[in-house]
Amino acid sequence: MNTPLLPSGTVLRSRYKIVELIGQGGMGAVYHAEDLRLKGRQCALKEIRPELGGIPEVLAQTREQFYREASVLARLDHPTLPKVSDYFSHEGREYLVMDYVPGPNLREILNNARRQSRFLTEETVLGWARQLCDALQYLHSQKPPVLHRDIKPSNIKLTPRGQLKLVDFGLVKLLLPDDSRTVTVVQGRGTVQYTPLEQYGGDTGHTDARADIYSLGATLYHLLTGKPPADAKERFLRPGSLTPPRSINPDISPRRSEPCCKPWPCTRTNVRPPPPSGKPCCSAHRPRPKPSASTWLLEPSGRRQRRSTAG
Repeated sequence: MNTPLLPSGTVLRSRYKIVELIGQGGMGAVYHAEDLRLKGRQCALKEIRPELGGIPEVLAQTREQFYREASVLARLDHPTLPKVSDYFSHEGREYLVMDYVPGPNLREILNNARRQSRFLTEETVLGWARQLCDALQYLHSQKPPVLHRDIKPSNIKLTPRGQLKLVDFGLVKLLLPDDSRTVTVVQGRGTVQYTPLEQYGGDTGHTDARADIYSLGATLYHLLTGKPPADAKERFLRPGSLTPPRSINPDISPRRSEPCCKPWPCTRTNVRPPPPSGKPCCSAHRPRPKPSASTWLLEPSGRRQRRSTAG
């Protein structure tokens, strides 16, 4: 049994007034709030709600992990990430205070396009891909690296100015220096269509930056086709179950669609780590003809070859 949700009008720390519930999950919720100290400022409160009757030692460890991660998230500064401005505890619950991000998420934009019987344009999706690659490059280059672990269309918002914001850090992880384990704020497994196999076991399986790359590939597939890809377990058991994108959306150029015809790896063991140069993995950043981002994101490493995708 979980603790109850906060009603509208609740004031936390004599500063943050709850306006409404934005969304909730198994162990947390996100609220739209007003900052009473800075008049006119809107913010989002990410709430971590522990299980009632939880083991005190486990609750203490969860709190310690929360503050460790919150302090790192508060130092992040990137245009595609909402800024974390505060974190605190209140009546046994932990809170992150972040920028409130107006605008629809990409899942809502996809659903609207579907109702109009149209696809999102390739140009639009590639523009979004540039922003997401920048965000992941920034997160993964932190010390320790920061992993999101739940990248999907509904966790990406589009502001009125056209800027993407990668939201919901409820599953975010910090990679420990010895690369042997990770620590989390909230136990979670991500969303099945966008999650590699090793993440299915929650924190019993080790994940690294390649899990976010997998999720990015699945998200781009969904944005281009309007349909989520077959999940990793299904593709592991049935290798031909990934539908070629152009058979769904014939407007996708062969250059973008061809690499997707081969399923991207189901597990991190078959995904190469990011290039040592530190450059973003997305080909949208590369003006010269080189292997496309989807080639790196989506092809099985055992059959991947370096080839030009110019044209």
